[in-house]
Amino acid sequence: MTVFSELRMRPATAVRRGWNASTTTRLVLAGVVMFTLLLGANLATPLYPLLQLRLGLGPLGVTVAFASYVLALVAVLMLAGHWSDHIGRRAALVLAVVLGLAGSLVFAGAGSLWMLCAGRALQGVAVGLATGASSAALRELLPSRPEWASRFTLLASSGGVAAGPFTGGLLSLLPGPVSTPFLVHCVLLLLLLVPLWMLDARPAIRPAVGPRPYAALAPRRPSVSREAKGAFALAASVGFLSFAVFGFCLSLGPGYFAAVVGTDSRPVMGLLAGLTLGASALSQLFPLRRRMLLPLGLSVLGAAVMLMSAAAAWHNPVLLVAAGIAAGVGQGSAFRLVFNDLATKADPARHAQVISTVYVITYLGSAVPVIGLGLASSAFGLEPAVTGFALICGAAALVLALVSRRGIRPVFAR
Repeated sequence: MTVFSELRMRPATAVRRGWNASTTTRLVLAGVVMFTLLLGANLATPLYPLLQLRLGLGPLGVTVAFASYVLALVAVLMLAGHWSDHIGRRAALVLAVVLGLAGSLVFAGAGSLWMLCAGRALQGVAVGLATGASSAALRELLPSRPEWASRFTLLASSGGVAAGPFTGGLLSLLPGPVSTPFLVHCVLLLLLLVPLWMLDARPAIRPAVGPRPYAALAPRRPSVSREAKGAFALAASVGFLSFAVFGFCLSLGPGYFAAVVGTDSRPVMGLLAGLTLGASALSQLFPLRRRMLLPLGLSVLGAAVMLMSAAAAWHNPVLLVAAGIAAGVGQGSAFRLVFNDLATKADPARHAQVISTVYVITYLGSAVPVIGLGLASSAFGLEPAVTGFALICGAAALVLALVSRRGIRPVFAR
């Protein structure tokens, strides 16, 4: 079946000999698409100080540009999170890559805040389409290993977000520091389109029937089965909190971290911004499943976030790095457990829709608190605003740790 046949939601009219890739290759391809799109969406992190000078933006402008990506992503998750169930995983990923390519091109040539927002919004749409499709594809390719499917999903997403800031900082050392990183990303996406287009795609899990197949793509009210509601609530709460921390690291974090370390090196700023997310991604490689790991991970996250704020007050770069790594390990361990519990309990036929729904709430954590942080920074200054933000996030993590002790499921103890 061709990509066009999938998008038309009609059976192929002729036999097409495509690339019958192995399961391992399909796993790698689904993960690499997600990784590359998220890498591109976070290339701008160390470039925001440059963009502030070039376009005359303040902290609020930076957070608005950052939040435009998140809000577009959330809108797509709500409106189109179920599309890959009907058009097929491959077609959804192709659409995501094409839109990601457009977003990088717009951002590379942005000359105003509105163009920055437009480029970021296109990137958000791309990541939104890929989130449910990639996660569901990994789950279907590993039907007997749902925990590893969840782990690969989080490794690809967290790894892409973590690698973006450092990669953007390195590429910004080339001529055209603001545009070159995104042009390189465009080349990577074009290369990804080749194997995706050639792939012999598997049929959609819920193909549309009847004379109006596109009716299946209409927006749906987010819903979760009764069996998965408890797991959904916990996963959404942990996701919202942890992505609020990530949102800070990827928006106002570079300037904040640079002041602590005393550097204006964009690669160093990108490395510091991605440190917490990198630690989160690496934590997916270690299969820790202790019964108390969930409250322990949340407690570590809460304490580490507060220590990141203390590091600035004490001008202690070593403490900043240690706290950033600890926050990532705590978040990664906790979110993996609640994400895997939800993925295990979700109906396989609605997996993409359920995962997209939890990511709606999770990604809102990268937008709403971060916009509030931008407003507070404009009113009171960056350091006092970050201190208040860290105290709130730390306290929320400790409260969740207490709540999770009473709601630990047997799956966490296996």
